[in-house]
Amino acid sequence: MNAPSQQLARAATHTPVADDGTRALLRTGFWILFSGALAGLAMLTLFGGIGIYGPHTNLGWIALILCMMNCPFGLMLFLLGAAKWLRNRRQNR
Repeated sequence: MNAPSQQLARAATHTPVADDGTRALLRTGFWILFSGALAGLAMLTLFGGIGIYGPHTNLGWIALILCMMNCPFGLMLFLLGAAKWLRNRRQNR
């Protein structure tokens, strides 16, 4: 068998690597997204609420900053992990 044929045979029987980072992306993305949502909820309920000019307290502003940082980043990580999980699932069929 020549080299290109061997590479095609390996590609046809490809099994995903046991630890390709999918679980870590899903777990990390979920917890970062959860902490951002929790900060947003705390800003609205515990730290004085939010008015027309923003939160009413300094802790409210900190919670807003955490929420605005963690929610997009956590969502990005979680969606990347979900895409990798779907790809691995499709390749295993």
